[in-house]
Amino acid sequence: MKKLIVLLLALVLVLSGCAQQEKKTENNNTAAPVVKTEIRVGSLKGPTTMGLVKLMEDDKAGTAANDYTFTMEGTADAIAPLLVRGEMDMALVPCNLASVLYNNTQGAVEILAVNTLGVLYVIESGEAIQSVADLKGKTVYSTGQGTTPEFALNYILQKNGIDPANDLTIEYRAEATEVAAAVIADQAAIAVLPQPYVTNVLAQNQNLRVALSLTDEWNKVGDGSAMITGVVVARREFVENNPDAVKAFLAEYAASTAYVNENPAEAAVWIGEAGIAGAAIAEKAIPACNIVCITGEEMKEKVSGYLAALYEQNPKAVGGNLPNADFYYLP
Repeated sequence: MKKLIVLLLALVLVLSGCAQQEKKTENNNTAAPVVKTEIRVGSLKGPTTMGLVKLMEDDKAGTAANDYTFTMEGTADAIAPLLVRGEMDMALVPCNLASVLYNNTQGAVEILAVNTLGVLYVIESGEAIQSVADLKGKTVYSTGQGTTPEFALNYILQKNGIDPANDLTIEYRAEATEVAAAVIADQAAIAVLPQPYVTNVLAQNQNLRVALSLTDEWNKVGDGSAMITGVVVARREFVENNPDAVKAFLAEYAASTAYVNENPAEAAVWIGEAGIAGAAIAEKAIPACNIVCITGEEMKEKVSGYLAALYEQNPKAVGGNLPNADFYYLP
């Protein structure tokens, strides 16, 4: 009887030990929850956001490496103060504005990537505009006063011997949608518009045509520099405090822009859902939007050349001074 009791006690101890080991193994196999970095991103309604839509979808699905909050605005003026005040961590803005912010904040903002190259076009009804010289004496509607459209157009005009202040009339509107409405309503109007608004306007009025590509015209006079529309900037403090999250963002953003370029039909649906442009228009416009994600030394080369060209024309366009080397994020 005693032997039986001893055997039973031994069995209980063995089973208890196995249970404890199994529980320990189970606990060891339980993965700790992944903590994602929160990143607040501001962007503009237009081509600078179109390359972002795949990442937006990944964020909705919970598969993105970071936890993003996206805010899209119609004008850069609505985004810049939020970034400066620390209410946004990153922003997709016109290239010259990035330099202005750097100068105005004593270097508190740095540039992470180029996201769009040239997307500006001159459109008209008729055949009057065959060259930049033909803009002389005309009235031109445009958006982007104080940002890329104004300074790029002025640079091209001046390089062609045209004084923007006296040789033609440029009427600025707050948003591209207002310029699009004006050129659709006025059969004689000439306008500078970015994609995808160009495609949208041409679809609504078949009498309109693309007269000039400002990218092509820049290339003729730009002394080797490239025309850049939009860039990604971030607060320096955020970058320094979250280096891994920033690297993850750039990897995801590069993948997003590649996906949009390679899958325009699918991306166009998301662009439509985001309210940037109708899906049918977006699908046609994507190939002409020059959506990119250029980082590192190539980014520095392109941006510095572009800003130098603007500075030569008007130092105020870049905030009074060309940015120092620390403006460029080179991990």
